[in-house]
Amino acid sequence: MGPIGMPEMIMIFIVILLLFGAKKLPELARGIGKSMGEFKKAKEEFEHEITRSETEVRIKDSPGKEPRES
Repeated sequence: MGPIGMPEMIMIFIVILLLFGAKKLPELARGIGKSMGEFKKAKEEFEHEITRSETEVRIKDSPGKEPRES
């Protein structure tokens, strides 16, 4: 299957409009936007924690160096 084209996107939008109604659509979009923002924030925090842990392990494994506080 290839990427979603314009006719498919229009059909999806119409189905969503019929299911949720015009009044609920902005609220639904806002909720999805907030969820995506929270997911991105959690992903960045997780990546930061992994990077910090890797750095700590490298510092502990190298002789003669003491770990620094970040």
